[in-house]
Amino acid sequence: MEPLGQDEIRASFVNCTRGEAKGVTLPAPPSEIPWEKREFLGWRDPKATARAYLVLPYRGETIGLSLRAAPRPKGRVLLSNMCGLCTTTHPLSDIALFSGRRAGKLGREGNTLGIYACSNLACSQYIRGELKSDVPQPTETLSLEERVFRLEDKLHRFVERVLESR
Repeated sequence: MEPLGQDEIRASFVNCTRGEAKGVTLPAPPSEIPWEKREFLGWRDPKATARAYLVLPYRGETIGLSLRAAPRPKGRVLLSNMCGLCTTTHPLSDIALFSGRRAGKLGREGNTLGIYACSNLACSQYIRGELKSDVPQPTETLSLEERVFRLEDKLHRFVERVLESR
């Protein structure tokens, strides 16, 4: 991913108001982010952990999505689940349902889309082996390049669905 500045990150959001984008708490100073090892910038808001953000390159532009994390389910029998982006298996407590308003008219009407993903949105780090899940993983036969492609493809399909009405 190409390095971005604070203003570029805030200007990229397509499914929230300018005021909401201006109030986004950034994850770190942009100069401290290892951009060359990231397919997207994803983070939970440290001031309001139910808020999350994704910023990524998409069809020649930078797209930012404002998301909400659903509360953790109670009383579930399921012990683990898989991230819908990087396909890392995690304990149930480390997977979250993120939902975001759709862009444009559909979003203003209250329509949202969701995806189950790593609760820390560190998918780029999991596919590179920089972070490890507490759950044993199935044997992965894809190369790093192929895992990156799969992650980007899943991200782009999610963004495409959010932008459909724009």
